[in-house]
Amino acid sequence: MDSHITKLRKRLKSKLNPSRYEHSLSVSFTCICLAMRYGYPLDKAELAGLMHDCAKCYTDSEILKSCEKHKIPVSEAEQSAPAVLHARYGAWLAKKRYGIEDAEILEAIACHTTGKRDMGTLDKILYVADYIEARRDKAQNLPAMRKLAFEDLDEALYQIMKGTLDYLTKKGGRLDPMTAEAFSYYDKRRNEQAAIS
Repeated sequence: MDSHITKLRKRLKSKLNPSRYEHSLSVSFTCICLAMRYGYPLDKAELAGLMHDCAKCYTDSEILKSCEKHKIPVSEAEQSAPAVLHARYGAWLAKKRYGIEDAEILEAIACHTTGKRDMGTLDKILYVADYIEARRDKAQNLPAMRKLAFEDLDEALYQIMKGTLDYLTKKGGRLDPMTAEAFSYYDKRRNEQAAIS
């Protein structure tokens, strides 16, 4: 195992609560599995998974204050529902406090809660892994999504986004505009591909 990963694990373990740390490990292992399946570099996938929730040791108000202090842009939607902001702040922390320079890893961390248009392979791997990791047990469709993730990453991404939007709409929760935009992008692409087939 890479000594850098070992050091990061120790640092994270001292910062995150035990269940969040276990979740981070599980996501990193799931990212490795998906990376093996889709031919992506394992070390980058592991690192993105491990670090994706590195900002979860802070409260929403602490994250908002830190974003303001460090001039990290915060949208109006994030200001009113800052739970998703830990991803963007986490990318900043990963770079500034944990020394991660790889732009793909930082971008995957930054968009792992909302998704975005035209996601790269690592973005998709992390987004999907965060949803399907072994310690998750709340979503009703987990067995199907876990299977789908290893058959068709794009379809798994689409179905997870769709399910998340459906759930938030039914619950009356706030929809982050970035998630709605990402889903619209993938919905259009999926329909275009279906028309060609």
